[in-house]
Amino acid sequence: MSFAELQNKLTSFTAIEQVFEYFEVEYDSKFVDEYRLPLIKRFNGYMIMQKPDDWFAARRVLRNAYCKIQRGRLDPATRSACRGCTSCIRR
Repeated sequence: MSFAELQNKLTSFTAIEQVFEYFEVEYDSKFVDEYRLPLIKRFNGYMIMQKPDDWFAARRVLRNAYCKIQRGRLDPATRSACRGCTSCIRR
């Protein structure tokens, strides 16, 4: 699947929840409701920058965007509790 095909598939969705379901990524619906716009913006930005060429790479982009927004909510003093890429489900 090429980047253009992925883009066409994603534009057919009407909600970010459909993107999570397509990529089989678990999500917290309350979190998505609260951070919908920043999540969509970050996901679209990562898609433009990385131009994933297959389903798995695009899935990783979605997970990265989701985790980045979640980690941004943490208190900077205790953010070290999140080990980022070494222990996160984004791997």
